[in-house]
Amino acid sequence: MNYTYLLINLAVIFFPLVLSFDKKVHFFSKWKFVFPAILITGVVFLIWDILFTKLDVWSFNPNYIIGINLLGLPLEEMLFFLTVPYACVFIYECLNVYFPKNNLQKYSLAISNLLLGICVAMLFFGHGRWYTFINFGFLLVVLGYVEYINSKHRFMYRFFRAYLVSLIPFYIVNGFLTAIPVVIYNSRENVGFNVGSIPFEDHFYLMSLLLMNVYLYEVFKSRGAKRIA
Repeated sequence: MNYTYLLINLAVIFFPLVLSFDKKVHFFSKWKFVFPAILITGVVFLIWDILFTKLDVWSFNPNYIIGINLLGLPLEEMLFFLTVPYACVFIYECLNVYFPKNNLQKYSLAISNLLLGICVAMLFFGHGRWYTFINFGFLLVVLGYVEYINSKHRFMYRFFRAYLVSLIPFYIVNGFLTAIPVVIYNSRENVGFNVGSIPFEDHFYLMSLLLMNVYLYEVFKSRGAKRIA
C-alpha cells in the first residue's frame, strides 16, 4: 500500500516514455525542449504545493506513500510534476504530428475569453478559499498572458485539443488519487463541488499546469529552430 502513489506515477509515464521513440513523433528528439519546460513549471508548482500543504489545503495519506519527504512534500508528489507534464506534452505533440491541421485556431480566443470570464467569476465566488482563489487567479494570469501579451507563439487550439484528450487519463489517475484517497482535500478551501471524487478546481489546475508547460515548450522549440536556421 505504501507504494500506491509511486506506482501511479510510474503508470502515468510508462507508455509515453516507451512511445517517445515512435518513428513518426520522435518525441525523444524534443527532450531538450520538453525537460526545461517541465523543470521551470515544476519549480513554480512545487512552491504552490508547499504553500498549500502548509495552509492545509490538502494533505497526503501516509498509508499510500513511501515516507521520503523533501521540503515537506512526499517524493511521489514531486515526481507528479515530472510524470504528468511529460505525459500531457507527449499527448500534445502526438496530436500535432498526427493531426497537423490547425483550422479551428480562429475559435481559440473565444474559448479563452470564456475561460477568463470563468476565472473572474470564480475569484469572486471563491474568495476566502485558498485553493479556489489561487487556482483561478493563476490561470487568469497565465491564460491572459498567452492570449493577449504573447504574440509570437499561437498554439491555443492545439492546446485545448490536447487538454481535452488529457482529461481521459486525468479522470483515471486523479480518480484513484482522490477516491482511495492518496491526496486528502480540505473541503473548506474549495467550492465543494466534485466530479466523482475529483474537486472542480482540479480540472483548472490541470489546465494551468499543461498550459505553462506547453507555452514554455513552444518557446524553447522556437528558439531551437531559430538557432538551427
